[in-house]
Amino acid sequence: MKQLKFHNLQKLWSKEWLLRFISLCLAILLWYFVGGQDAVDTNVTIPIEIINMPKDLIISNKFKKNIDVTVRGPRSLLIDIGKKGTARQVDLSDAVPGTRVVTIDNKSISVGRGIQVLRVQPSSLILSLDKLIQKKFSVTPVMTGSVAPGYVLKNLQIAPDTIAITGPQTVLSQVESLKTIPINIGGLAKSVQQQIPLDLEPALVDLIGETSITADIVIGYDVVEKTVTNVPVRFAVDGYLQQVVPDEVKVTLKIPKLHMKKDMDYKSLFTVSAVGKPGEDGLKVQVTPTDPAMSVEVVKVEPGSVSLVKKPAPKKPEPEKRP
Repeated sequence: MKQLKFHNLQKLWSKEWLLRFISLCLAILLWYFVGGQDAVDTNVTIPIEIINMPKDLIISNKFKKNIDVTVRGPRSLLIDIGKKGTARQVDLSDAVPGTRVVTIDNKSISVGRGIQVLRVQPSSLILSLDKLIQKKFSVTPVMTGSVAPGYVLKNLQIAPDTIAITGPQTVLSQVESLKTIPINIGGLAKSVQQQIPLDLEPALVDLIGETSITADIVIGYDVVEKTVTNVPVRFAVDGYLQQVVPDEVKVTLKIPKLHMKKDMDYKSLFTVSAVGKPGEDGLKVQVTPTDPAMSVEVVKVEPGSVSLVKKPAPKKPEPEKRP
């Protein structure tokens, strides 16, 4: 029995010595790779990491996103310091609107064993915390220049005409609407579509970036409205002109100023005819421009319909009386 106990004790003692020997070897290796190396100083860049930010708050000021740290330690450890994802975390779980100063000292930088933090720049961080809101803004187009002579700006449509921006309350409350950079329509003689950048303050550019809208610029002729009276109406059946009542109408036209001429015969710009079947109660009056290139626009025709005058049917001859 005593011999068995001695054997177990001897076995346990052998295991302990084996573990001690392994630990000693590891310590020697660690001393060789770490303690045996000369300590050097170097500068590393460590990012600032904001954590636990409340959903209804936002940092409204620009702050340094990285800090410069001077560290001292064995060269082999300093090589790996950038690969470990070391960051200076700033916990804002208890943050409220206002200004918050975060102290960054040597002790707040975790770089691991064997490395000493010598200096940190900057030594503090100033954060302006603001309410996070969303606000809709109307977009106002700004125009400059004049279209070509004989033309007018008929319409200007922009898309989108409103933009929703999410950002600090103090920034968005100072803005009433968004404006485009000047849209130059100088010399335009036809409709165009353009991408127009918004004229944004730097604070808004930080929130939504450089933003553009689409502008549809509709250019048309500068026109004169003319009314032509006593215009005869033509209606033909099988190539023969028929009589209608009324046989004259009044036509109102829009004529481009570019095509206007002195002593112009306005009746030569169009033809008027009645359209329909002879048996119908009313025939629609149709006005057709004679030259489409003139861009004459028909505004109104009065009256808009006419009636066919029915000719009396011929009488049948009476039978001759016999004596």
